[in-house]
Amino acid sequence: MAFSGLLRPAVLAASRSPRVERAITRIPATKKVVDRFIAGETEGDAVAATSALLGSGRSVTIDYLGEDTTDLDSARGTVVHYLRLLSALAELRAVNDAPVPQLEISLKLSALGQSLPQNGYAIAREHAYEICTAAKSAGVWVTVDAEDHTTTDATLAIVRELRLDFPWLGTVLQAYLKRTEEDCRTFAGPGSRIRLCKGAYREPASVAYQSRSAVDESYLRCLRVLMEGKGYPMIATHDPALIDAALRHVRESGRKSGDFEFQMLHGIRDTEQRRLAGVGHTLRVYVPYGDQWYGYFMRRLAERPANIAFFLRSFRDR
Repeated sequence: MAFSGLLRPAVLAASRSPRVERAITRIPATKKVVDRFIAGETEGDAVAATSALLGSGRSVTIDYLGEDTTDLDSARGTVVHYLRLLSALAELRAVNDAPVPQLEISLKLSALGQSLPQNGYAIAREHAYEICTAAKSAGVWVTVDAEDHTTTDATLAIVRELRLDFPWLGTVLQAYLKRTEEDCRTFAGPGSRIRLCKGAYREPASVAYQSRSAVDESYLRCLRVLMEGKGYPMIATHDPALIDAALRHVRESGRKSGDFEFQMLHGIRDTEQRRLAGVGHTLRVYVPYGDQWYGYFMRRLAERPANIAFFLRSFRDR
């Protein structure tokens, strides 16, 4: 309770602070911790990490890091990175009998221009359409990431539009938002792909549950809606209790291995990732890369006290 009530909000606030970013990114010991969560800075780094994960029996979704883009050139630069990545993944694509593609990319619409003051919605939609077109040719899935609550309506609207041409397109819903249970009902229809996560941004109590127990209870309610629906749930959690709950729903609903998947973050609970994959579940690893790692890194620190402890030990061990 002390962590979630005090330290976690402070870390999330720091994730939005340019001053704190400058201080932390200049500390040499930071790289030791960053390397645990981030695959590297280039497409080559991402592909190398992906190849190793595929070899271990896991699936992958790759995120080119960046968000809150404020100029069109940066948004176009993000598109170029994804197109290069997809070209490389087309050559890496495994040919096997897996029920779902092993390769996927994850997009943040704010990195594609959603936050631009003029025509941001249309620009992000067009950029996402271009990336989805390339992904389809490469045989790679796409999931649109969730960001803070102010972007949710626009993000889901763009997803609805894109799914008219790319019905396999997935999106993310965050259990800590009070609206998410109803969003799960809306998006649990045939062909839908929903990644359900707890949520990693600092949100006000007016729109988001604040306590860990309330978030967990919301996650369980949302999980039941998705498992009882007609879509493809993507269960994004490292929480053993929630994983066990998901497996109970699998048994009760009669879902097969190709009807859902687990997702975990690169560098977190590697042994559990291998265990789930080893018993026949689809386990997809979220692999981020790029030089704009600060915001993502700070959210990972905020998620668990163990991550903070690991960060602090890196200074002691210098």
